[in-house]
Amino acid sequence: MAKRYWYVILTYIIVQFSGLLGAPLLINLFPISPFDAVVYWTIFSFIAGLIVILIIMKPDMQMGSTRDASSLGSVILWSILGIFMALFAQGIAVTIEMELFGIDPGSENTQQIMDITRAAPLFMIIPAIIAPILEELIFRKIIFGSLYKRMNFFFAGLLSALIFGFIHGEPQHILIYASMGFVFAFLYVKTKRILVPIIVHAGMNTLVVLAQYSLSPEEIQRQLDQLQMIFMGG
Repeated sequence: MAKRYWYVILTYIIVQFSGLLGAPLLINLFPISPFDAVVYWTIFSFIAGLIVILIIMKPDMQMGSTRDASSLGSVILWSILGIFMALFAQGIAVTIEMELFGIDPGSENTQQIMDITRAAPLFMIIPAIIAPILEELIFRKIIFGSLYKRMNFFFAGLLSALIFGFIHGEPQHILIYASMGFVFAFLYVKTKRILVPIIVHAGMNTLVVLAQYSLSPEEIQRQLDQLQMIFMGG
C-alpha cells in the first residue's frame, strides 16, 4: 500500500475521533450548547478531512482512468442500477437477520443520525454526501483495491466489507453493511471508476435520509414490516 494511503486512513481516523477534543473546544470558545458544538464540529471536521484526503490523493486523480474504464454513459447506467442492487442486497440481508437470527432490523446508528438531522438539517450533508465520498475512497479504492491486488475478488470483497461493517459500530448488523460493501466493490471492479460506488453510496444514503426525515419511529417500523412481507411473503 502506498504511503499516502496510510496518511488518508490516519486522516479518516482523526476525523472520527476529533470531536472528543473539538466539541469541548467550541463550547469553551463560543456560547453554544453541547449539541450544537457536536454538530458544528462534525460538519467542520468531515469537510476539512475530505479536503485533506483529496489533496493527499491528488497523484491518483492525476493518473486518470484506465483505458478500459467505463464511459460516461456506463457510469450513469451502473450508478442507477447500482442503487437498486444495493437496496436489494440490503433487503435480503435485513430479512436474513430477522428470520434466521432474530435481530431487530432497526439501526441505532441510523436512528442517531436521523435524530441529529431532524434537529439540525444542515447535518444532512454528512451522511448524504461527505461520508459516502470518504468511505468509498478508503474502503473501496484503498482497502479493497490493495487487497484485490493480492487475492481474488471474493476474499478482497469479504475482508473490506467486514471492515466496512465493523467501523460503523454495529456488529449485530455486519451482514447488512457487508452486503452493501460487496455491491460497492463489484461496481468498482466492473466500471473501474471509484465515482460509481461513490454515487451509489451517496444515493442510498440520501434516499434513507430523505425517506426518514419526516417519518416517526412508528411509521418507519411499519415500512420495515412491509419490507419483510415483500421478501418473505407475509
